[in-house]
Amino acid sequence: MTPAPSPAPSVAPAHPGLRVAVRDLRKRYHTQEVLRGVDLEIAPAEIFVLMGPSGSGKSVFLRHLIGLESPDSGEVRIEGELLADDFRDRFRMAMVFQSGGLLNSLTVAQNVGLYLSEHRLRSPAEIDAVVAEKLALVQLPDGTANKYPTELSGGMRRRVAIARALTIDPQLILFDEPTAELDPLVALAIGREIVALNRRTHATTLVVTHDRDLAFGIAHRIGFLVEGRILAVGTPDVIRAHPLPLLQQFLAADFTPQ
Repeated sequence: MTPAPSPAPSVAPAHPGLRVAVRDLRKRYHTQEVLRGVDLEIAPAEIFVLMGPSGSGKSVFLRHLIGLESPDSGEVRIEGELLADDFRDRFRMAMVFQSGGLLNSLTVAQNVGLYLSEHRLRSPAEIDAVVAEKLALVQLPDGTANKYPTELSGGMRRRVAIARALTIDPQLILFDEPTAELDPLVALAIGREIVALNRRTHATTLVVTHDRDLAFGIAHRIGFLVEGRILAVGTPDVIRAHPLPLLQQFLAADFTPQ
């Protein structure tokens, strides 16, 4: 298990993480109510882990924070401002999708630098330097930049996806099931990388997962989401000791062959 990170820094970094506040967030698809009044606050530079069983609304909630979904009611505020169409012009936010979202027709370097090159935010030489810096930051070996995603292991592809998210120096970075389909040792390495990146960049970090080891290994605080409602929030120690029966059943659940 990854050691729990130290508390979020008290000294403001040069590019501070963003404060997130969610109030009574609701979302319905046809007759299915997926989010049923979510209330949550995430502090700047905090690693907040949202966990819960499959189908609880975790990924839908995450997409609302990055502006990929619009709520039926309720609000998302970033630094006190309502999430609006121009938020990307004012706040640097990035998301690492569960699938990684890499393009197999592009090299690793091209994947990592894609946003910068498509939007012409840097010169080609500057993009090369940023790509090299971010690949080193996620500890990918020399030579990885010229490979294609299909030539990499699952863990390496996940690191490339993280490096791509880091090219904009995000103040808020969102991870959707970052250890899904990874073996335990690789999952452990990804968890440690998330903690290390948080310490180096001070970005506010939200991780959505059903991986209990990851949640307790990296979080400053954990939220427990069930059927579209957050039923408990607290430090890992508080969540472990929480009396809510549903939470204790989730934490104790294990697969036993019949």
